[in-house]
Amino acid sequence: MAERLPKKLTVEEYLALEEADGIKYEYIDGEIYAMSGGTRIHSRIAVNCTTSIDMQTRGKSCEVFNSDMRVKITDIKYVYPDCSVVCGEPKFSDEKETMLINPIFVAEVMSPSSIDYDSGTKANFYRSLPSVQVYLLIDQDRPFAQLFTRHESGWLLREYEGLDKTIPLDSIGCHLEMSEVYLDVFET
Repeated sequence: MAERLPKKLTVEEYLALEEADGIKYEYIDGEIYAMSGGTRIHSRIAVNCTTSIDMQTRGKSCEVFNSDMRVKITDIKYVYPDCSVVCGEPKFSDEKETMLINPIFVAEVMSPSSIDYDSGTKANFYRSLPSVQVYLLIDQDRPFAQLFTRHESGWLLREYEGLDKTIPLDSIGCHLEMSEVYLDVFET
């Protein structure tokens, strides 16, 4: 998880701080966490994932967002996924359309410093949103992904390892080729 800043803030103070200094912070129960800059590999994987999904959903009723789109979990929890998708009309909790409330798909690229947060606390945040049907965790250090899919009986976990694997994303009508996700990261 990113570095926590020492002072607790109200939501209004948090939003004003982000607007004033242009730095992205995640806001959890009054505490803010500065989002650290990602590595080249982290960025490459996030861009590859977002691009692949965006290309496949063009002309459909889905909209793809990169890591600049904040997702509102509750009135006191705001986070930034590496990629999110809405199918149908996107809904926002603010007039500026900076706080998405109905993603169907969210993805995080895991680094050694974020793996516990991304696969634990943050995963629970995403899975608590009724709109989220798919949560994808992508490892930045090896071709490996964990796909959590919502079902009537709970969440199903499937794991994909190797550049020859394909991750089905049925809820958004597309898929991810691991070789595309890791393009220019690992040799194919």
